[in-house]
Amino acid sequence: MAISRPFGGGNLEGWELLRIKGIPLKVHPSWFLILILFAGTAQGQISNALDYPLPFWLSWGLGLITSLLLFVSVLLHELGHSFMALHEGVKVRSITLFLLGGVARVERECSTPMASLRVAIAGPLVSLFLALVFLRSVQSIGELSPVLANLFGQLGSLNLVLALFNLLPGLPLDGGVILKALVWHLTGSHRKGLQVATATGNALSIFAIVLGTWLCFKGGGLGGLWLVILGWFGFAASRSQNQMLTLQKVLSDLNVGTARSRNFRVLEENNPLSKLSQLRLSSTTEQPLSEWVLICRSGRWIGYINDEALKELPVQHWSKYHLADYTRPLNELPAIGEKSPLWQAVMELEKSAEGRLLVFNLAGLPSGTLDRVDIGEAVLKHLGLKIPKSFLEVARKQNIYPLGLALPQTVEAMFSAGLINRPD
Repeated sequence: MAISRPFGGGNLEGWELLRIKGIPLKVHPSWFLILILFAGTAQGQISNALDYPLPFWLSWGLGLITSLLLFVSVLLHELGHSFMALHEGVKVRSITLFLLGGVARVERECSTPMASLRVAIAGPLVSLFLALVFLRSVQSIGELSPVLANLFGQLGSLNLVLALFNLLPGLPLDGGVILKALVWHLTGSHRKGLQVATATGNALSIFAIVLGTWLCFKGGGLGGLWLVILGWFGFAASRSQNQMLTLQKVLSDLNVGTARSRNFRVLEENNPLSKLSQLRLSSTTEQPLSEWVLICRSGRWIGYINDEALKELPVQHWSKYHLADYTRPLNELPAIGEKSPLWQAVMELEKSAEGRLLVFNLAGLPSGTLDRVDIGEAVLKHLGLKIPKSFLEVARKQNIYPLGLALPQTVEAMFSAGLINRPD
């Protein structure tokens, strides 16, 4: 399978078995199902291929060994991707064996099309090499043991199928990544490459579903069902890629001013500290207790105040001190300009311990605030989706993006693809 990135999508985490060069090797529960199915298929092939019957336990044992060696081949295929990714300076988070084979998860995409092509083609080259080794060994091994010759023949054929199947030119297969890299290289547009590879992936998925359904009606059994499953998996991967493309465009097109809210209060500096306490006590669910309080002097912004003074002074002294005595400069707050693109706000929020930003207008004056819910609501609204207010309130309390939007990962993908430049 093609190397995957953390843009979102399904969870393929499993049990960690070991680490290879620091890369966790994991096994998803669905892997055990396909292991048994392959073992049964291999057992039947072994029984039919030999001129003499084998004991039932031996044929099943050989079938299980064949199935395990196939997944060792899949692991080597993914290690081919992973080692090349490490060579290109990309960290590999894990390799997971699951129902449809294997997947290597990386922290980001390669920053150049040729690096992406090298990582993608490394896996199929490993499989082709294994196929060549196994198939060329069949004749010499056959003189020693027909059983081993059959095993080597099966493994050689399966590795050849694995390589050729993964070279089909559609995402999420390796061939799709290669096609994307080539289009990216020729056009200079990562987006164009992704669009072309996703379109071919959709076409291949439709073909697999139609062919698999036809085979099921013709008695194709497991083979037909397998093609249908692969087709639906391809559709899911294409949908994930399309969602990523859409999110990238929205984050580039919208600016902070379209998403900001006004989650702050304003007080004059000559008010006593007791006024801050009254303001906090009057806060409602719509105006959380943690909202910022900005301080003015005759209509001019001079800073902000936090609750430290209320914690340090006894209640009876609150009326004796003024807000001006505890005002802090505005430049201490994490901030962003209202004309900045939303992707930059996503990045700044990830660096902010506050989980929100103060928004400044073109005149350099505070004009609002921005948090993860504000960004998520603006993105979803732009996509024509309206989220119930109760959902937004829950997300704001948890300081997360609504509906689990993977916006930080999307921005990282934009950096990796060279769509935007990482600020110094």
